[in-house]
Amino acid sequence: MDIEIIPCLNDNYSYLIKDDKTNIVAIIDPSEFGPCDEKINKKYKKLDFILNTHHHFDHIGGNIELKKKYGSKILGFEDDKKRIPKIDVLLKDGQEFNIGNIIFKTIYIPGHTSGHIAFYSKKEKVVFTGDTLFSLGCGRVFEGTYQQMFESLNKIKNLPGDTEIYCGHEYTKNNFEFCIKFNPNNNYLKDKEKVINAKIKNGKPTIPSTIREEIQTNIFLRYDDLDVKGALNLKNASDLEIFRKLRDLKDNF
Repeated sequence: MDIEIIPCLNDNYSYLIKDDKTNIVAIIDPSEFGPCDEKINKKYKKLDFILNTHHHFDHIGGNIELKKKYGSKILGFEDDKKRIPKIDVLLKDGQEFNIGNIIFKTIYIPGHTSGHIAFYSKKEKVVFTGDTLFSLGCGRVFEGTYQQMFESLNKIKNLPGDTEIYCGHEYTKNNFEFCIKFNPNNNYLKDKEKVINAKIKNGKPTIPSTIREEIQTNIFLRYDDLDVKGALNLKNASDLEIFRKLRDLKDNF
């Protein structure tokens, strides 16, 4: 599978993917028409499918124009059928579907929105997480609950460690500053900073990350870390309480 990262808006990422064997082309979360169309037209001149992780406009903004130009089919979660315009295929939790020969599994991960999903390919070892799991961070809890977001993150956390994570935004540098504040003795984080700075200096995306890297460095997956609990003065708190406190702190960071 070929994956092309398309920067959109201020800090969004859309992803153009192609199955090399069948030449089927899809895009994930096209934030805006212009940059996505430019890349599609330059590389493939066709677009078979549009995949949406959730209904927020900065993830579906290019949908209608792309569908009109290329005759693409739009796929999204069944509960978003009234919130993703012109949607064609309604996906269910756990449902598998094909992009050419690539098999994707739909993983329901509410919290950021009530209808948020991820797209996971076990064979290709990739997961597209939208605004649920970021590199070194997680999304705000808008439509769901802290419990839902906590459980959603753990669904992703339990994927194989070598799974590559493609998320919806370039937030890594700011997320690092938050993580290191409350997990200051994490040597994995200190090493990660060097990688982040080098990529930014060279004008490259800081993603993809991997599940293994996120478990080592992402504070929202490290709620059971004694260093984190100590920094929060919540040594006896539950995992969910730690997560809630971290998310509230990040909202005002």
